[in-house]
Amino acid sequence: MDLAFQDLKRHKGRFIATIIGVGLLFTIVLAMNGLYRGNIADGTALIRSTNPDLWVVQRYRGGPFNEQSTLPEFYHYSVESVPGVEKASPFIYYTVERLVHRQSRHFSIVGYDVFGGLGGPKHIIAGRGIGQAHYEMVAHVKLGVQVGDRIPLGLHTYTVVGLTNDAVDGDGDPIVYLSLHDAQEVLYQPDNEEVRNERARLLQTLSGQSYLSPDQAKKLLGPLQPDTHIVNAILVQMKPGANRKEAAGMIEKWLYLNAYSTKDEVQLLLKGRLASISKQLLLFRVLLLLISVVIISLVVYTFTMEKIRSIAVMKLIGAPDWEIIRMVLEQSLLLTVSAFLIGQFIIHNTYSKFPRTVLLVPGDDLVTFIVALMGGVLASILGLWNALKTQPATALGE
Repeated sequence: MDLAFQDLKRHKGRFIATIIGVGLLFTIVLAMNGLYRGNIADGTALIRSTNPDLWVVQRYRGGPFNEQSTLPEFYHYSVESVPGVEKASPFIYYTVERLVHRQSRHFSIVGYDVFGGLGGPKHIIAGRGIGQAHYEMVAHVKLGVQVGDRIPLGLHTYTVVGLTNDAVDGDGDPIVYLSLHDAQEVLYQPDNEEVRNERARLLQTLSGQSYLSPDQAKKLLGPLQPDTHIVNAILVQMKPGANRKEAAGMIEKWLYLNAYSTKDEVQLLLKGRLASISKQLLLFRVLLLLISVVIISLVVYTFTMEKIRSIAVMKLIGAPDWEIIRMVLEQSLLLTVSAFLIGQFIIHNTYSKFPRTVLLVPGDDLVTFIVALMGGVLASILGLWNALKTQPATALGE
């Protein structure tokens, strides 16, 4: 008698249903592993893709991704004059929600110097990069647009000239690349009606000042309009052989700005904005793994105890203990391995359908399998402890 295969033959429906059910549980466990990894990968994707030597941001800020950072655009000239710096490029990043093909879409905009500056898309998979100062965009394929599409943003309409799959933003949403000035205009430039209203309010305030004549108040309107030449960071490329730490120290000491390496930016994000969600996903990940181990253990233990009468018959006909141990462990292995393979097959063929990135790492799959297998073996040992105590006379009783 072979417990695993005899059980499969005699109770085929129940055994297969159990394997499928446990396999679906493994699917959820593996999906949570992938969501945990994918959350970190999405959150740091743009940082790693851009990857300058230094990120220069507002003093005492961890921006531009972990918190808001604002700098005058012309600061990049001062940064570029620091010894060891080869190139310094202004960079802007913000999140918007706009209508794209009549559907509301959430995405992030990156603005960069398109004429030799840093921060643009690294790989264009269709079309070309931005080639002029205004009204062109490169979009991530997740946005669902095609080369040649025209997308309204702010006061103007932009033509999609290229598609990329470089990076997504921290929420897993697509990135849209614009020229620096276009990105600033979309973010800061109000529409005509808002401009008129703001000018009227400002003129009313100035006219109320006794020391200003009406003509003087009107002359002050222009200089007091909001400045749109604001950036979130300055990206730095060092000269070959230059000391990055020394340059960062000089930027912080003399320009009163903060300078971070890409590694520092990633750590700021992991310890800041991504910390809570990562801990929560990790907790769910551990809980699901423990639950799967408990369920597998209970199933294996129950299957073993249901066969006490069969084990008693085997002992009655003189079967050695090692044969009983082999067959019980064989059943545990068949159940665990089959269920895990089903779960792995399902998740590896469906992970691309998830709205968030599911990053499947072979090491995570291996750890999940080993832990589940150990739980099944432990349950088998507990079942064997009871099975081996079974007296042969049980085969003759009720």
